Amino acid sequence: MTSVVETVSEIVQPIVDDFQFELVDIEFVREGKNWFLRVYIDKPTGIDLEDCALVSEKISEKMDAMNPDPIPQAYFLEVSSPGAERPLKKEEDYTNAIGEFIHISLYESVDGEKAYEGTLKEVTEDTLILAVRIKTRVKEIEFDRKKIAKARLAIQF
Repeated sequence: MTSVVETVSEIVQPIVDDFQFELVDIEFVREGKNWFLRVYIDKPTGIDLEDCALVSEKISEKMDAMNPDPIPQAYFLEVSSPGAERPLKKEEDYTNAIGEFIHISLYESVDGEKAYEGTLKEVTEDTLILAVRIKTRVKEIEFDRKKIAKARLAIQF
């Protein structure tokens, strides 16, 4: 059985492609009593409110015309930019983030920590190397990509 995110992705991808935008991520989450379908889009020059409104309108039209409804329960549709802390999902996201400051969350701790922030130095199919500041020095740490739960760009203060 396919998930809501997989089903919606098949519907949304051609719409986003028509506008020559990038589909960054889709979430279907429950918050309190409400369900939210969140679609994150981007383009090289950045997404604005008009872009989000256009894509939202097209997604709504397409989803409303489908029978059976791919999401039978009530939900709120949100289309937005991934923001400054854009998630790293695809291989291209990681490659484009080399040299950038990122945050990673791990499934299991490494050196007693389950989250790290640092500059992404290198990415391979199996590992990534982060330059992490530990007190006054910078240490390069290699992480097994299978142990990374989530990764995103981060803002360095």
